[in-house]
Amino acid sequence: MVNRMGVLLVWLMLQFIGPTLSQPFPNYHADFVDIDHDDNQPKWWQAGAFYQIYPRSFKDSNSDGVGDLNGIADSLPYLKELGISATWLSPIFTSPMADFGYDIANFTEIAPIFGTMSDFERLMKIAKKLDMKIILDFVPNHSSDECDWFKRSAAGEEDYKDFYVWHPGRMVNGTRYPPSNWVSVFRGSAWQWHETRKEYYLHQFLKKQPDLNYRNPKVRDTMKNVLRFWLSKGVAGFRIDAVPSLFEIAPDAEGQYRDEPRNDWVNDPDDYGYLQHIYTVDQPETIAMVYEWRAVLDEFHDGAERILLAESYSPIDIEMQYYGNATVDGAQLPFNFLLITEISNKSNAEDYARTINKWLQHMPEGRTANWVLGNHDQSRVGSRLGSDRVDMLNMLITTLPGASVTYQGEELGMTDVWISWKDTQDPSACNTNASIYERFSRDPERTPFQWSASSDAGFSNASKTWLPIAPDYKLVNVDQERQQPQSHLNIYKQLMQLKKQTKTLQLGKTEVKALCGAVLGVKRYLQHDFIYLTLMNIFDDVETVNLKQSFSDLPAQMKVVLVAGNSKLKVGDLIDTSSLQLLPKESLIVRSTTTYYTYYTNGELRQLPVFGIYLLLAQVALYLSYRRALLTLN
Repeated sequence: MVNRMGVLLVWLMLQFIGPTLSQPFPNYHADFVDIDHDDNQPKWWQAGAFYQIYPRSFKDSNSDGVGDLNGIADSLPYLKELGISATWLSPIFTSPMADFGYDIANFTEIAPIFGTMSDFERLMKIAKKLDMKIILDFVPNHSSDECDWFKRSAAGEEDYKDFYVWHPGRMVNGTRYPPSNWVSVFRGSAWQWHETRKEYYLHQFLKKQPDLNYRNPKVRDTMKNVLRFWLSKGVAGFRIDAVPSLFEIAPDAEGQYRDEPRNDWVNDPDDYGYLQHIYTVDQPETIAMVYEWRAVLDEFHDGAERILLAESYSPIDIEMQYYGNATVDGAQLPFNFLLITEISNKSNAEDYARTINKWLQHMPEGRTANWVLGNHDQSRVGSRLGSDRVDMLNMLITTLPGASVTYQGEELGMTDVWISWKDTQDPSACNTNASIYERFSRDPERTPFQWSASSDAGFSNASKTWLPIAPDYKLVNVDQERQQPQSHLNIYKQLMQLKKQTKTLQLGKTEVKALCGAVLGVKRYLQHDFIYLTLMNIFDDVETVNLKQSFSDLPAQMKVVLVAGNSKLKVGDLIDTSSLQLLPKESLIVRSTTTYYTYYTNGELRQLPVFGIYLLLAQVALYLSYRRALLTLN
């Protein structure tokens, strides 16, 4: 009798506790399968936070108005404060600076304007002490026309004769014309006549940036040795510039290059968009070259894995090939620019969900996603998508699976700066004229970093900086935002800390859905861990959403773990998952109040609170004990 009363008491307790979990229980015949179970820690880059530094604009240590290596080295503790895993530096190599370092005269020397090799080695030592990795910008498509290789090639030296893409041109009625109609990214013909050699050379960018000839094995070997040089210095990898342009179609049997077809919607023959670039980008050999570079990195087994980040704005099927194939590895992180190329100020939640899922659905199994919001070639996030969306977008890229990439200043909410024609520096704009230059200029997103409210935003003590300082620097700067608990900077730091501490955000599965036209939701979940939801109201109306209608297996309440500055909610508040009101442009992250066990039952994926498992097992045990007791009595 006592035994029966005990059983009854425990049974009643379970009936009381069970419903409070607000979680459907499986039947006793459920087949529990331990999915998502992964004891492995992600590699350093797989959930890493990458930060791009544009050296000219980060920190000037010698008062010449231009940022430099010592300025970067002295500022690395700031990146550590942010929670950055690795920083990649735009080119720091010897260059006449026609394209601000992307025209390299010597691939294994430091440009004097940035410092010396000793300064670089000091930077590496400080980074190592801070457990921060340094990634360099590898610019393989071209060199400067002041590079010794090009000078020797132009002179016809045997070892360098075919180091670049040369052609005598086409003769028509006794007149010499360029070999093809190809157009440079920076306007005009991609072919430049060289008076000494009496031939044209190819330049897909500036005429001072002649294209290297990757059909020449000597070029491929030379560039691999450039990688080895810097890898031996301890760098953690490379961002590969302008990958799609490495190869152009080979000449035909007569030694001629084919013209590219034109786009009917562009009428300016000097505009890059005038042609369909079917012969000058995305050639099959380019993918194989990236695989060869990955093999070079894999030669270095000391310490952490070295990585490649490939810059490409190619179609998605080509992007995915950069990852590698069934037999060979490629770039660990082909840059994902979809949030730049497919998302605008007018994009709704369905657009965001479609864009994010496009990458996740195309990505080969076992590869790592990455999310890029901006860089030195793109209008800043605050200007492109709105200053009031900065926090939500940083939340988005941090809580999506994989690595996040931040361009310097985006953590502060820096915006584009209008630059006059007189002050314009970007060759892309300088090659135009005063009436259209703003369409081509990248200067607005390259202005100096804003450290403080002091003179020149704390960037420099020079009388004049290489680009003007933003007029809002006294309000938008590191010192100012450190003092404001809900500033862009402090929310960014909280995001980095959350990801580092949360296994679900590092390794969990992902669902991305539009809850309505204005609200995007990202669900992350992992075996034996909490469920996390990132929620963002993209537009200017108050929205009320039922989270349980969009995402399965959510508890009745979830706890707020991070909010943007405009939210009335506070960290620790509980929200009702069946009815949540979001203010205009509000974004927040919530999590379940208990950890979950993932299982399959009746062919469906379900999630059960870990505590619920113990309750379930107790119910089963009590049920069996009760049956056994009845059998004994009978």
